[in-house]
Amino acid sequence: MSIVSRLVTFLTAIFLCGTLSAGNIHIIPQPVSVTEKPGHFQLTAATTIAFSGDSLASTATWLSERLHLQQGRGGKHISLDIITKDNNNLGAEGYTLSVTSSGIRISANTAAGVFYGIQTLLQLLPPDAAATPSASAAVQPMSIPCVDITDYPRFGWRGLMLDVSRHFFTKDEVEHYIDEMIRYKYNTLHLHLSDDQGWRLEIKSLPQLTQHGAWRVSRTGRWGEFLPPLANEPATYGGFYTQDEMREIIRYAAQRYVTILPEIDIPAHSLALISSYPNLSCTQLPYSVNPGSRGPVRDDNVLCIGNDSIFLMIDKILTEVAALFSNPYIHVGGDEAYKGFWAACPKCTKRMQDEHLNNVDELQSYFIKRIEKMVKSKGKKLIGWDEILEGGLAPEATVMSWRGMSGGIAAAKMNHAVVMTPWDYCYLDLYQGESVVEPPTYGMCRLHDSYMYDPVPDSVDEKLILGGQGNLWTESVPTYRHAEYMTWPRGLALAEVYWSPKKARNWDDFTQRMEAEFKRMDAAGIKYARSAYNVILTPKRVPGSDFVVGMSTEVNGLDIYYTFDQTNPDNTYAKYTGTPVKWPLGASQINVITYRDGHLIGAQVNIKKEDLTKRLDQGRHVY
Repeated sequence: MSIVSRLVTFLTAIFLCGTLSAGNIHIIPQPVSVTEKPGHFQLTAATTIAFSGDSLASTATWLSERLHLQQGRGGKHISLDIITKDNNNLGAEGYTLSVTSSGIRISANTAAGVFYGIQTLLQLLPPDAAATPSASAAVQPMSIPCVDITDYPRFGWRGLMLDVSRHFFTKDEVEHYIDEMIRYKYNTLHLHLSDDQGWRLEIKSLPQLTQHGAWRVSRTGRWGEFLPPLANEPATYGGFYTQDEMREIIRYAAQRYVTILPEIDIPAHSLALISSYPNLSCTQLPYSVNPGSRGPVRDDNVLCIGNDSIFLMIDKILTEVAALFSNPYIHVGGDEAYKGFWAACPKCTKRMQDEHLNNVDELQSYFIKRIEKMVKSKGKKLIGWDEILEGGLAPEATVMSWRGMSGGIAAAKMNHAVVMTPWDYCYLDLYQGESVVEPPTYGMCRLHDSYMYDPVPDSVDEKLILGGQGNLWTESVPTYRHAEYMTWPRGLALAEVYWSPKKARNWDDFTQRMEAEFKRMDAAGIKYARSAYNVILTPKRVPGSDFVVGMSTEVNGLDIYYTFDQTNPDNTYAKYTGTPVKWPLGASQINVITYRDGHLIGAQVNIKKEDLTKRLDQGRHVY
C-alpha cells in the first residue's frame, strides 16, 4: 500500500470514529464526544456488575435487575466508579463510558452521573434488550460496540410536566412515566396537582380538598364540549394521591435521579379548591368541579385576594407540601387569572386601597409576593408561570416562561432565574401533524420545531437560564397510552435540546437516531407518534389559479404520492416532484401518502379544499 493510500485509510478511520451515526451507535440525547473503536464486548450471563462506594449501591442494584446480572468483580464485568478527584469538565451529572472487549467502565463525579452513563450504555445494546425483563428471563448474549464516550449536560433543569388534574393518572402510571423519562436523562418531573378539574394531593388539615375536590362527573367525548354537571349527578371520575403514595413516587423518582416539582396552581385555576371551600372566591357561589365543559357564564375560579382566610388556608397547604417534597422549589402557578372578579369585589378593592395598589395586576403581584414569603418561610423557593411578572415580580421568584420567550427574557434581564418552556416548541398536548389524522386537540407543535428551538436567547446571560421542559397538559389526554403518544418523539427532541451541545444539533442525524430509538420503544411497549412521516400540505395563492399546494415531510427522503379524485393513493399514483401542484378545477379534496424504498411509511392524509382555503384566508393552520 502506498503512503498516500495509507494516509487516506487512516484519515477515513478517524472520520468514522468521530461520527456519531456511524455503525450501530444511535444515542439520544447525543453525547458530547463519541469515539468508536474496533471490536465488541460480549455481555453474557457470566458478566458481573462491580461498583465502588456505598453511593452506587442502589444504582448497581437497578442495573443488575435491569440486565439480570449478578454483582461482583469476577470475570469480565461492568464497573461503576465514582471519580476520587472530581473531573471539573463532567460536573455533577456528566460521565465517561468506556467499552472494550475486556470490560465496561462508567465513571462520574456523582452517582447521578453514573446513572446517566448507564442510560447511554443501555442504548448501545440491541433494540430487543429494551423490553421489560421478566423475573425468570435468562440473560441473552449481547454484543456491545467498543467505544469511548465523554458526556455532560448543557442544562441542569431538564424536565417534563404531567398534568394530573385534567385527567388523573395513577401512582403506577406516574412511576411508569418516570421510567420512560430517565431513558433520555430527564431529571425533573413537574406534577400539575391542582386545577379547575381536580385536586390531586391529600392535605391532611383540609380533607374536603380530596373528599370533594378530587372528583367530578364522568364525561366522554371532546374536551370543552362536555355537558356541565346535571342536578344530583354523582361525581365518579377522579382520584388523588395520599401523602404516603406521593412519598412512594418521590422515593421512586429519587432512586432514578429525578426530582418531583409540585405545582399548586393559584390564584386562578382554583375551581376544585373553591368548590371544596366556596367562601374562598369573590362571589362565594357554590360550584361543582368542572368536568371539562365551557358554559356561557365564566366560572369564578380565582381566589379572593381580599379575603384573609385564603392566606391561612394556603399556608396550611404549603406547609404540608413543603414537608412532603424534597425539591427546593414549589410551583404556585400564577397563570391566566381573570381579574374581572377582583375589580368588582369589595374585599379586593379594599385590599388595593389598603395596600396602595394601582390596579388588579398589582393586586396579583401583591398576592404572589405574599405567597413567596410563605414559601421561603418553609425553606423553599417560589417558581411560577410568566404571568407572575405582571404588576411586579416577587423579589426572588424564578419564572417559567410559557407564552413565548419574552417573559423569560424580561425576568433574566432583572437577574431572575428562568426555566424556558415556550408553548410553540414545548407544549406536548398540541397537534404534532395534520389535524385530520391526529386525535383532537388545538395549536401546533411539530417535532422539527421542538428540536430546533434554543432555550437561550441572544440577549440574556445563559447562566440565568436553568434549562427547560416539555409540558403535557391533559385536557385532551384521557389515558396513559395517549400520554405516551403525545410525549414521544417530541420528548426525544427536547431531551437533546436540554442535554446536548447546541453546536451538535443536526436534524437529519437526529431523525436517524430517532428511528433507531423507535425500535427500542417498540420492544419496550412505549407508544409514540409517527406524525413526522406524514405529509405537510402548504397552500399558496398564485395568479391565474385558486392556489398551488406544496407537500413536504419532517423526515427527509420520503416519496409522496397524491390524488385529487378522492381515491386512496399508493406508490403507483402521481409522485410529488418538489414543485407545488396547481389545484385542479373542480377538485374538492387532496389525498396524500408517503413511502420509503417502496414501502408505506406514513398515514394517509385527506384534506378538503375548504380547509386549505381557510389556511390561506387566515394565514395559519386552522383546526
